[in-house]
Amino acid sequence: MSSLFPALADDPSDRVALRFGPRSVTYARLAAAAGGVGARLRDRGAGRVAVWATPSLETAVAVVGVLHAGAAAVPLNPKSGEKELAHILSDSAPALVLAAPGDELPEALGGLERIDVDADGHGSGAPDPAPVDDEAPALVVYTSGTTGPPKGAVIPRRAVATTLDALADAWRWTGDDVLVHGLPLFHVHGLVLGVLGPLRRGGSVRHLGRFSTEGVARELNSGATMLFGVPTMYHRIAEALPEEPELVKALAGARLLVSGSAALPVHDHERIAAATGRRVIERYGMTETLMNTAARADGEARPGTVGVPLPGVELRLVEEDGSLVTALDGESVGEIQVRGPNLFTEYLNRPDATAAAFTADGWFRTGDVAVRDPDGQVRIVGRKATDLIKSGGYKIGAGEIENALLEHPGVREAAVTGEPDDDLGERIVAWVVPVDPQAPPGTAELADHVARRLAPHKRPRVVRHLDALPRNDMGKIMKRALPS
Repeated sequence: MSSLFPALADDPSDRVALRFGPRSVTYARLAAAAGGVGARLRDRGAGRVAVWATPSLETAVAVVGVLHAGAAAVPLNPKSGEKELAHILSDSAPALVLAAPGDELPEALGGLERIDVDADGHGSGAPDPAPVDDEAPALVVYTSGTTGPPKGAVIPRRAVATTLDALADAWRWTGDDVLVHGLPLFHVHGLVLGVLGPLRRGGSVRHLGRFSTEGVARELNSGATMLFGVPTMYHRIAEALPEEPELVKALAGARLLVSGSAALPVHDHERIAAATGRRVIERYGMTETLMNTAARADGEARPGTVGVPLPGVELRLVEEDGSLVTALDGESVGEIQVRGPNLFTEYLNRPDATAAAFTADGWFRTGDVAVRDPDGQVRIVGRKATDLIKSGGYKIGAGEIENALLEHPGVREAAVTGEPDDDLGERIVAWVVPVDPQAPPGTAELADHVARRLAPHKRPRVVRHLDALPRNDMGKIMKRALPS
């Protein structure tokens, strides 16, 4: 714990480390609470420990306590279905489960020893964290499982430390910063960046419990300096700004607004900037890699880009035949591959999947496709499996078409996919949630709208209207769940 969170050993003060709603703990109490959890885990010789990851003070204390013990935390999504949860428990084989007192756990966890977390730090704690190698697992985080059962990405302590330090460099993140967010804690965005990040810096985090624009305004207007969110949250902020002057004031006064986990539509970027004078910056990462790139706090916040590779991260774009994409023209598309100390070590119990994920010389195949602008900034255009459309001899990224569609006043939400076409190879299909379901924009209107902004070959050939787009807990559109 001393290497990951030096402030827990060095700061015995009453400075607040974590606040969840009305409840908070100081650094001194957090050290005692996490130390108490760690001592109990060490007594049991626990290697992997499940954490019932509700958005609560107990979850944060539990994960820090697991790291104190030198063990690996396995965050469990409380919304997981029975089959998924059973798979994760069978695969990770945790020694026990940590939960908040009073939490009702599902039957699948009934066979595990349970320890209720005392988040108030009333115990004596443990004086020192367990000595642990930097390569030792810190977390086992399960992927979304879009192509089969979820895989457990083993994230070493080294990756946590290097990612958070690289972000501190990019964002000028210090112990004076107070972060506000309402992200779930079973994912690396909310847990690693949103909780462990402030603790590594010696700063503070205020978790909203449940995201609301009122909560964002309240916290940013009362001392918070940074906001982390996902596009769904920033979309709600953009929608609320015209009616909420306190929200405008809050965002205008923030030091840093960061969006991640999916691309933030350009339309929302522009609405927030116009109302507040502040631009949202983006970064790019994955469960397996933590963070790869980020727009810098002292650089240009350019809508649609995720910045440049973080210190220590190597990034390249690769064609399907393995050749490198070297053009910095904003048009040449390739799969992102990365290499660096931010990477996971393996998929738990899946040597086949681990081997397939890496090239022979150690580059991780992300499955994401992107272009690079002349100044080296990266623009993600989608997932290789679902967002790279090959139509009429062109490689087209779904993301830029989605952004163009969202600029149409009749479009509330949009997703773009490809489907087989005898002539084109694939035709572009737009899935649209209209602003007015009684008068949705038609195919010709939207095709012309896109062609004027991008290029004729990028226009949708088919438009399908929906009441809502399927999304996961992080707000990402699940394209595989669209009607066939």
